[in-house]
Amino acid sequence: MAPSFHPRDRQLSVAFVCLGNICRSPMAEAVFRHKVKELGYSYYFKTIDSFGTTRWHTGESPDARTVQTCRKNGVPIEHQAQEISLKDFDRFDYILAMDETNLRDLRQMQPIYSDSIVELFGKWRSNSQFNKVVGDPYYGGISGFEYNFQQLGHFSEEFLLREVGTLD
Repeated sequence: MAPSFHPRDRQLSVAFVCLGNICRSPMAEAVFRHKVKELGYSYYFKTIDSFGTTRWHTGESPDARTVQTCRKNGVPIEHQAQEISLKDFDRFDYILAMDETNLRDLRQMQPIYSDSIVELFGKWRSNSQFNKVVGDPYYGGISGFEYNFQQLGHFSEEFLLREVGTLD
């Protein structure tokens, strides 16, 4: 699905969403932001942020294992958990869910007038080595966070290649 804009007209806004906004979605935000900068696509983006579908962790920093994994891989991460709201469907062009449950919840709450593209971030997977679903690593060890990091890097690169790279 190609973006419905020309880069001279406006910039994209992208939101990443998981359940609590302390593991997967803040990592996705950090990795995506890093890839955007690394690949020279900063001009094409107005806002990159992340949210939870619940307010369980509102105001908290990302899980220590998320921070550890990002920093180990040279990716800066700064975030405080927040819950997605109806107004965010006006603010973001893409709202990307980490799993099917969050995707279903987002689609149920999406206002009928919203033009936001609400999809599973794994839709941009081109390498079957990675699952389309970004599994919740919260109850596991650091290896789950490492896998998510690699997975999110792949999805980010593919998203940028397909959705932004063609605009150059």
